[in-house]
Amino acid sequence: MPRIALDDFGDKDVSRIYLAGRLAEAKRVEEALSDNNIDYAVEVEPYVATFAVLSFGEYGRAAFYVLAGQADFCRRVLAEAGLSTGILDDDEIQK
Repeated sequence: MPRIALDDFGDKDVSRIYLAGRLAEAKRVEEALSDNNIDYAVEVEPYVATFAVLSFGEYGRAAFYVLAGQADFCRRVLAEAGLSTGILDDDEIQK
């Protein structure tokens, strides 16, 4: 399935299921979701990299969204593809 705009989900419940910090990682997530015919949306979210009290600047990361009813399946697909690092739980932000 193609990547769609987050607004294309309309008023349906969606879940943020993955945060990718690198482009290569985001491409692997897209491939895994597409290979399983899953509609998904990607939004770039800014974050500030910090360590203790030091700030290293603002970066972007890719947040992946799917229909809430498909979230658990999508998490399993991503884990099986070796992409467990950025998987988010149900408790972590729904939009």
